[in-house]
Amino acid sequence: MSQAIDYLNPNLPRGLRRVVMPVIDATPESLAGYGKLVDDPRACQVEIVQWPATGSRPIDPGTGDEAGTTEGVFVSEWRGDILYGRNEAVGGHYVLAYAREPEHAREESGDMPQRMLLWHANYHPDGGQLFFPLDHQPFYVPLALPGDDITPEKFVCFRFDGKRGLYIHPNIWHEGVFTLAGTQRFFDKQGAVHARVSVEFAAEFGCLLEAPIARDA
Repeated sequence: MSQAIDYLNPNLPRGLRRVVMPVIDATPESLAGYGKLVDDPRACQVEIVQWPATGSRPIDPGTGDEAGTTEGVFVSEWRGDILYGRNEAVGGHYVLAYAREPEHAREESGDMPQRMLLWHANYHPDGGQLFFPLDHQPFYVPLALPGDDITPEKFVCFRFDGKRGLYIHPNIWHEGVFTLAGTQRFFDKQGAVHARVSVEFAAEFGCLLEAPIARDA
């Protein structure tokens, strides 16, 4: 049984190597397989995955996918060198990334973040997830295609201009939404079961995922 992850105090080791993610613009073509761009969050349907059968008998038709969705506001906020996420839909509070090596990161720093260093990602096997920007500012979302044989090199960082939202399919690796500066709010809608499968880059691969921050998206 895996131990619970302390998302606010990951206690990362020093001297982690960096794996730089490619940063690409989010378009219908580049997001194929990961999800899609969303113009109207009210018209976006979240996929719900039926509960898996654990034996030889199948799940009864029309059952196992009735938990529905939950929704709320996801807040992405830089405090100095540390990027925090708060997901009201599921009551989550996390350290999403750092602007410098975690051991040197300080909330009281006055420097503008020039990069984000990601230590963790996850996927939801129970359903898809919608992030829609309420403040209409540019943002990043790192994504990787399904598969538990995940490696850091499989991640791509998608750049959004803040005019449209992102819907991701079930089983897509991600880690919230990353504002490029200050605080930004997103409407979040996802499966209510909120099953989560994680990868910890520092513990499993001895690295952090890096993306440079460009604010002219």
